Amino acid sequence: MDVAFILKIAGIGLVVSVACQILSKSGRDEQATFVSIAGIIVVLVMLVSELKELFSLIRSVFGLS
Repeated sequence: MDVAFILKIAGIGLVVSVACQILSKSGRDEQATFVSIAGIIVVLVMLVSELKELFSLIRSVFGLS
């Protein structure tokens, strides 16, 4: 995991946070909830690819098939 990946996650968190605050202040609480859920899903999808690489690295280190 490199620094660029961590910065991408932080950027997504910042954008989602600002969007949720704006939507919440304008009285659109349901849309703010959907935006936060969408942000969590995007980050989890990004993490799945990184976890896949981690598990393949672990398998190659220990000689598993």
